[in-house]
Amino acid sequence: MSAFSGVWLSQLAAVSLVMYCPFCNAVDTKVIDSRLVAEGNQVRRRRECITCAERFTTFESAELVMPRVMKQNGEREPFNEDKLRAGMLKALEKRPVSLEQVDEAISRINHALRALGEREVSSKLVGETVMQELRRLDEVAYVRFASVYRSFKDLNEFREVIDSMAQDAPGP
Repeated sequence: MSAFSGVWLSQLAAVSLVMYCPFCNAVDTKVIDSRLVAEGNQVRRRRECITCAERFTTFESAELVMPRVMKQNGEREPFNEDKLRAGMLKALEKRPVSLEQVDEAISRINHALRALGEREVSSKLVGETVMQELRRLDEVAYVRFASVYRSFKDLNEFREVIDSMAQDAPGP
C-alpha cells in the first residue's frame, strides 16, 4: 500500500466515524461495535455519543443503482421495487410462502438485474426473471403471475403452462 493510499484510507476512516447523535445532535460519536448483517450486504454499527453518552445503532450499505426499465410502449421508468413486491405478493396471496422468502427472491431479482451491467433492461426481461423466482417459490403463484403477465385468453393457455411445468418436474 502506498503512502498516499494509506493517508486516504485513514482520512476515509475518520470521515466515516463522524455521525450526528440523534439525541443531542452532537458531532462526536464513537463506534463501539461493528458487525456484518444481511448476508454481508450491510454493516451494523453500535455508536455512543461522546457528549450525552446515549447509544444508538446505524446501518451502512452500498447504494447500487438499478437499471431503468424500458416498457413495451417505449417509455422508460426507474426500477420500482415496491411495484415488484406488490405484483409478487398478489400472485402469492394465500400461498404458504413467508415474507422472508419473498424478500430473498426480490434480492435475487435485484442482483440478477444489476449483474447484467446495463443501464436499461426491458420490462419483458424483468417479468421473465420474476416468473423464474415465482416458479421456485410456488407453482400456483407462478401460474397466477404468468396468466396476468402473458395475458392468457382461455383455458388452453393455462393448460400449456401447466403441461410444460409437469414435463419439467423431476420424476418420483
